[in-house]
Amino acid sequence: MRRTSKKKLKDDFLRYVCQTSSEPMGIEVADAQGCIITDRSGKKYLDFISGIGVANLGHTHPAVVKAVADQAVRYLHVMVYGEFVQEPQVRLAERLALVAPRSLSVTYFTNSGTEANEGALKTAKKYTKRKKLVAFKGGFHGDSQGSLSVTGRELYQKPFRPLLPDVSFLPFNSLKPLKAIDRRTAAVIVEPIQGEGGVNIPADDFLPALRERCDKTGALLIFDEVMTGMGRTGKLFALQHWNVVPDILVLAKALGGGMPLGAFIGRPEIMKTLSEGPPLSHVTTFGGHPVSCAAGLAALDFLLENQLPERAEHLGLYLMDRLKKLSEIGGVKDVRGKGLLIGFELNDPKLTERFVRNCREAGLILGWTLHSNTVVRLAPPLVIREQEIDQGLEIMRESLSKALDQ
Repeated sequence: MRRTSKKKLKDDFLRYVCQTSSEPMGIEVADAQGCIITDRSGKKYLDFISGIGVANLGHTHPAVVKAVADQAVRYLHVMVYGEFVQEPQVRLAERLALVAPRSLSVTYFTNSGTEANEGALKTAKKYTKRKKLVAFKGGFHGDSQGSLSVTGRELYQKPFRPLLPDVSFLPFNSLKPLKAIDRRTAAVIVEPIQGEGGVNIPADDFLPALRERCDKTGALLIFDEVMTGMGRTGKLFALQHWNVVPDILVLAKALGGGMPLGAFIGRPEIMKTLSEGPPLSHVTTFGGHPVSCAAGLAALDFLLENQLPERAEHLGLYLMDRLKKLSEIGGVKDVRGKGLLIGFELNDPKLTERFVRNCREAGLILGWTLHSNTVVRLAPPLVIREQEIDQGLEIMRESLSKALDQ
């Protein structure tokens, strides 16, 4: 690739790449290894957000890189999804069936989380022959038309209306409103832990009650584990914290080990509906790309063989304990999380903005959630070392003190 000057690359980025905000972070990536991203000037950044929950194994993990290279020389795209037998797809689907709850054994691969949610919603409507959908305020399920329709924030929905009809939003983590789930409901979609909504963790009785209500009304329960899946919360799937099994489980982000990959997994009788009445009722060209599936299988094998979910649980407790001590500086409202998905909530938006900016200038990348402008989301790679956590905490300490004085 022809190397351009630093100024020209940034200018070309702003000119030719569609911008999604007026102030992108603008880090010019030269290299990314493990928990470190290096820019074109040689400055190193400690990554505490993993590309928004993607790099659970860290960046360019050797096992994933090898799987990608090995598959790339065998074949890339050969046929639209579901027509040819491609070993990477088959082996990853088989592996997921072995580690998912027993009833969830058939996988449909997509390119992303929003596509997986679209497929799950369509499947539920077709299987139940119902139209109503139920979602939760503060939930986030993607930005495509159907996924946006069940995303619980009016600010992001308003410019794109009309969206899907007959969608109801209930308060998250509240039992009485679950009565709104009725026999007209095709599906209820929920994040076990709301990510963009501010790392909101439900009470222990909420998800079991939701499962019970869906069973009573015949509505399908869809768990969106795009962010929480693949070991992030200290379990392979967050559903394991509550022993609740959905009818459809949605995965993406870390599933591909850094490659684009999503999936929705369901019971055979539910998933069969996509092949009949009519057949080909949900198709994709690139979903389940063989290179992405090879990467996903390598990532999943490494995750389990090295007990990274358990490691996330241990390191999450370590990080949260020190974040709570950090809050003694002032300006901190709450620290909450499970595993290495942690919400660090500050007192006001301006302080949060200054804090995140100060951290980035000092070489630490943090997340700032879409739905809450006071919650900083921490989701470092599951392979992060304690000394790297300590390094990040020191940057956070200095940045918070500076933000309080600014």
